[in-house]
Amino acid sequence: MIYVNKYTTLILASGIWFIGKFLRYAFPPLFDTLQISYDVSTTIIGFMYTCLLTVYALLQFPSGILSDRFGSLRIIVGGAGLAAGGAFLLSVDLPVYFLIISVVAIGIGTGVHKTVAVGILSKTYPKRTGRVLGVFDTFGTYGGVGASFIVTLFLVVPRPIEYIVTLFPGAAWRGVFLSSGFVGLGFAVLFAWYVPKQQTQNDNVDRKKDPNPSIQDYLNQFKNRKFAIFAFVTILFSFSYNGVLAFLPLFLSEEAGFSTTAANLLYSTVFAVSFVQIFTGDLSDRVGRLPIIFIALGVGGVALLAIVVLADVGIIIIATLIVLFALGSHGFRPVRGLYLIELLPDDIAAGGFGIVRTLLMGAGAVAPTIIGFIADTADFRVAFAFLAASMVVAAALSMGLLAANSPIKKQIYDWG
Repeated sequence: MIYVNKYTTLILASGIWFIGKFLRYAFPPLFDTLQISYDVSTTIIGFMYTCLLTVYALLQFPSGILSDRFGSLRIIVGGAGLAAGGAFLLSVDLPVYFLIISVVAIGIGTGVHKTVAVGILSKTYPKRTGRVLGVFDTFGTYGGVGASFIVTLFLVVPRPIEYIVTLFPGAAWRGVFLSSGFVGLGFAVLFAWYVPKQQTQNDNVDRKKDPNPSIQDYLNQFKNRKFAIFAFVTILFSFSYNGVLAFLPLFLSEEAGFSTTAANLLYSTVFAVSFVQIFTGDLSDRVGRLPIIFIALGVGGVALLAIVVLADVGIIIIATLIVLFALGSHGFRPVRGLYLIELLPDDIAAGGFGIVRTLLMGAGAVAPTIIGFIADTADFRVAFAFLAASMVVAAALSMGLLAANSPIKKQIYDWG
């Protein structure tokens, strides 16, 4: 007999999302190790991570089309299986081009998950969608915390886990990917086995067909200046945020002089405070979206700028600034989606948001390569100053939107 709890789909979808985010964010703490293991430059490592983020970004919109053609279950299970395969490939000592193949497989496998999973969760829990998606996103965010922590354990190998680590073949850090592959594959099998049972029990699935707007209908939204400006704000933020996530451990090691262990632990705090998005989302319902957007981007941008200027002042101040950067970044993310959806007509809100999501993720995908190049050409302090400037400009633009949000000025933010 198969026992299906009403939250089975949520738990399994969130578990796959956790492993997906875990695999994506396991790479930055290992950049130094990967450079040594494969004898490659910072630019090559940045390019590798850009490959992962690029294929992830490009699959946001097509994954919905694939879901309609082949079914949501097949896409989620297939994606989880492919990501697990990429992780297994990284657990073996192979030439450097297998590293690229592995990260692309992980990018594809994790890239098809969120858009399709959100659709399944929305249909499975139509009366509790907001709460369910909040739990789903929180699971994913804390995959970053788990990644940094677990990678640090495999690099340092504390005495209590020495025996466990010796059971993994090859270098100790490869055990991160071997264990992740098994966990991800397990979730995929359970999802394929249990979720259809809950879907057949669910009588609340909305079977009404969606409208079929043209691409031009989506592109026309950029004629609205407010929408176009805020889309650019999200692109600037995504570039800064992903650039920081990719190279913060190396920045802390090379510019602040911290050990690899200390740098990775500080890196984990970026994800540890992600719970703030629950509060900023709720607060934006009370005081409005734009004030929270401006405050969040302002706090994050100023904190990142301070990290660049005060990189060598000590671990306590740097840790505080990293927490402030993380609070601002995570605080912005849920309100960003809410504001974008509110700017779009209801009949094209999902597709319009998908286009912006693709653009902002594309900006995030190229960030590691650009920042890696700047770091190789100059240094990480110059590279992070560029990231800080990008976020400060985003905050300034959001302040302009806030100032223009009065009834008298609203009309000037419409091209037509």
